[in-house]
Amino acid sequence: MTEQKADRTVDLLSEVCPYTFVKSKLELEQMEAGQILQIHLGNSESASNVPRSIDLEGHEVLSVEQPEQSHWVVTVRRA
Repeated sequence: MTEQKADRTVDLLSEVCPYTFVKSKLELEQMEAGQILQIHLGNSESASNVPRSIDLEGHEVLSVEQPEQSHWVVTVRRA
């Protein structure tokens, strides 16, 4: 695992789709190009959908990790 220093972190552990993507996208829009956002998600549906949707938006998904059950961490570099 390559440790990326996140410029921002957003905790969406209690959120569900589509709010997880909407809130992730809003967070990314406030960031500068090249900055890194770490998104904490609490369900497998979001862990699958959020990285795919962010990729379609043109941002770079650096990693998707599951540090524990019902907790995924998606690391993204803003385009």
